[in-house]
Amino acid sequence: MKKIVVSLSVVLLIVLFFYTCRSGSRRLQRPIQAERVEKEKEDDLVQLPPANHLDDTVRIEIPRLSDDFYANKATFVMHYADDNVGNSTMNYSMEYNYASNHTRWVAFTFYDKTSEVNTKRSNAWSADPHLLDYTDNAMDFRGSGYDRGHLVASADRLYSIPANEQTFYYSNMSPQINSFNGGIWASLENRVQSWGKLSAIRDTLYVVKGGTIRDDQIMGTIGESKIVIPKYYFMALLAKKGTTYNSIAFWFENRAHPQPYSLTDYALSVEELEELTGIDFFHNLPDSIEQVVEKQLCIDDWPDL
Repeated sequence: MKKIVVSLSVVLLIVLFFYTCRSGSRRLQRPIQAERVEKEKEDDLVQLPPANHLDDTVRIEIPRLSDDFYANKATFVMHYADDNVGNSTMNYSMEYNYASNHTRWVAFTFYDKTSEVNTKRSNAWSADPHLLDYTDNAMDFRGSGYDRGHLVASADRLYSIPANEQTFYYSNMSPQINSFNGGIWASLENRVQSWGKLSAIRDTLYVVKGGTIRDDQIMGTIGESKIVIPKYYFMALLAKKGTTYNSIAFWFENRAHPQPYSLTDYALSVEELEELTGIDFFHNLPDSIEQVVEKQLCIDDWPDL
């Protein structure tokens, strides 16, 4: 009888030992499982299409993403396009705001390749393939009284056919008064395009453009999609040549402006533009450079301005 009791005790101890070990293994596996999940998330991020890859937000031209982005009220989109020899190139990026049905900004760069002229205007109007639920906007503009105003201009992207076609996505359109779109705005775009081709002032020219979408900086909406009509439009420019940086910004009201156009009357520092828009431009620069260059307003740095 004692032997049986002893045997049962031994069996119970063995069972308890294995149960404890297995329970302990589960607890040890939790951080291992968590690491596996995080690794899977990282792998998923790597596999995302380039249009939504957050690693691209470290580029110098990309402004700081808004609180709306982190609240899932906006999205960050990168558009890549093949150049004229088939190499994939970052064409332009944007932060698109869902409630406004409008971008907060668009950003791109001019350098030797992207400033080339290898094609002409495509007129390839279409919805943005990354924003299909928001950018089927042809009927919103029709009869609205406003132009389909490019933010990234067609003439900004002539280095390849695919690059130009992407400028005709409706996500890149903004309701502009015709005399503004074809007037002073076009005049500044032409000047920026000439700077983009001018290697004497840039290795890279970083460009950010946009129309205001804040409630106190709009003039109503158009269409069933209720695309906001910006009251103001802006550009922020940063030219890098060797180790030297120069910046300038511009701010316009969405209206006709008197001719002859004097673009210097609308020039301001990037720091001043940040105060007007609430957008943190060129925040990926080292602080020691950003804090100095964004205070600049030197007209002589920008030929023929």
